[in-house]
Amino acid sequence: MKNKVIKTAGAALGAFTVFMAFGWSFFNMTVRYKDNKRLARKKWFALSHTKVNHPRHKFEEEYEAGKAWCAQQPMQDCYIQSADGLRLHAFYLPAEAAKRFVILSHGYKGSGFGDFAYMAKFLHENHCSLLFIDQRCCGGSEGEYITFGAKEQYDVQKWAYYISKRNKRKLPIYLYGESMGAASVLMASGHRLPREVRGLISDCGFRSMKGQMQDMAANWFHLHWIGLLLFRLNLFCAFLAGFRMKEADTAEAMKTNQRPVLFFHGAKDTYVDPGNTIYNYSLCRAPKELVVVSEARHLCSAYEEPELYREKVLGFFEKYD
Repeated sequence: MKNKVIKTAGAALGAFTVFMAFGWSFFNMTVRYKDNKRLARKKWFALSHTKVNHPRHKFEEEYEAGKAWCAQQPMQDCYIQSADGLRLHAFYLPAEAAKRFVILSHGYKGSGFGDFAYMAKFLHENHCSLLFIDQRCCGGSEGEYITFGAKEQYDVQKWAYYISKRNKRKLPIYLYGESMGAASVLMASGHRLPREVRGLISDCGFRSMKGQMQDMAANWFHLHWIGLLLFRLNLFCAFLAGFRMKEADTAEAMKTNQRPVLFFHGAKDTYVDPGNTIYNYSLCRAPKELVVVSEARHLCSAYEEPELYREKVLGFFEKYD
């Protein structure tokens, strides 16, 4: 009898270990991002969906030219401490005769010089002083876990106050995010922000971490029943990374935010489904505009329709400056 109990317990423990191991693998792939960043990025972008949705796929020349321009600019290093004690880094590029500040919030495992490569020069030439923030775990910022906006929203909020304290002329401030950076900006709008923050620009932002995981599982891997996987992922997020997936959600912020929002999305985006932006737009109670570019994939609207994109951005600034 004793041996039978031991065997049963051993089998249960083995089954539980296997059950949790798959959750750990998914957590390690999607959330944990401390060790071997370069290798992890290479593996992640090996997926076909990420390849075809990256601007390099169709606009490599423009993308690389933008990155090169950013790298040549006399950037200033800036640092803040996050609410949970991480040292976060950003690059600051002042503009001559500046009319406004734009805080640039990049996407998942990205960089400001990459995600904003194409628009940075245009913004700078149009009198925007730019702050390229490195999201936690990325670039020069500390961190081990990417939280899909759960903690990044507070980092964006702190960067807004960092600029506000140095904004002696009280120039307008705009929060401009792409992909996960856009979701973080939208979530940050639900918190107290400096008065000078006049508006938000959201390009291809998702609605929630849970929703994004469900979309990826269904559209990339054809998995439609992932409740148990998300349960395990949420456990690892809570016990190791210090957040729960429900904290990475734009809904409440969109219901309370009063600042104008300019939404962009590519209709052919299969990385973040366009329905995410339509959802965020529908919940937003502030002045808003939605621009869907029919032929654009993820973060490619500015490349596909540069004149339209730039016209909308400058019009947004002129309206709310």
